Amino acid sequence: MIENFPVTPVIAIRVRVLRHRITVIDVEPKSLAIADFAAIVVFGSIRTGTFMASLRIPAMIFISLLPASHAFAQDPFEIHVYDYETLKPGQFSLEQHLNYWAVGSKQFDGRLAPTNDQLHMTYELTGAITSRISLGFMQLSAALPGAGLEYAGWRVLPHFYAPPSWGLPIDLGLIVEFSFARPDFISDTAHVELRPILRHRVQDFWLVFNPVFARALRGEGVRDGWTFEPAIRAAYGDSDEKRLVPYLEWYSEMGSVPGLAPASQQVHQLFSGVDVKLANHLIWSVAPGVGLTPMGPRLVFKSHLEFEFGRHQN
Repeated sequence: MIENFPVTPVIAIRVRVLRHRITVIDVEPKSLAIADFAAIVVFGSIRTGTFMASLRIPAMIFISLLPASHAFAQDPFEIHVYDYETLKPGQFSLEQHLNYWAVGSKQFDGRLAPTNDQLHMTYELTGAITSRISLGFMQLSAALPGAGLEYAGWRVLPHFYAPPSWGLPIDLGLIVEFSFARPDFISDTAHVELRPILRHRVQDFWLVFNPVFARALRGEGVRDGWTFEPAIRAAYGDSDEKRLVPYLEWYSEMGSVPGLAPASQQVHQLFSGVDVKLANHLIWSVAPGVGLTPMGPRLVFKSHLEFEFGRHQN
């Protein structure tokens, strides 16, 4: 489904659980920008006052220079390239996603709330069933301007990975996502997503491709059928071997298959970031992203924190 709204720099981050309640002030659309993003990450809230006002001024000037546009409706709860990551029975991974939309739609679309100044927080827990099959669960939360976090929905994600004994030239996996969300935050309240994982190493580079196919099961997007949303990650090195791993990520939304949307109506985004190994089994990833077409968000910041725990961990 396509949702038209004036774009908007979107700020999308994945960070650890914030100890303080996140509060979003009611501001003019382009005034909540880089300084406020920093306040959320560092302080866990947005505070008014001379200090924050002085920081916000240059951010307002910068964002105001970005042109407005229209964009495809995007999943507000995660921006992520899924890697070939197997777990052993008794092992788990825990992630938290925090997405903040600085500027978005300002009018209700039926029950769908305006996305302007919305916060989205997601917890994701994945556990191994066998060495090649895992099961993940997501709990979705969101906050409208001036309000606290509300329950927004849930997801279940079976993971499947091909074993090395198959002798394939690439690492191959598949994640199937079933999502159920409140109509206040996602117009398609139920959808399924097929996310193949293809990974290959070329010398020191790791290449990961997610040719994603998604379909709405309930909502206006049902009429669009299957949509194609591929994503690619290219990383220099492995976080198991290096403390810092630079990478590039590309995300896109190309429209319904088989015809796809015209190039002028597609969304393409490019991120340049780094994985930081904070400790054993604790990786933090951060990247700024830019829109490559007039249809997508112009500016995105994303961060991802992942912690693995359980038996057989060193």
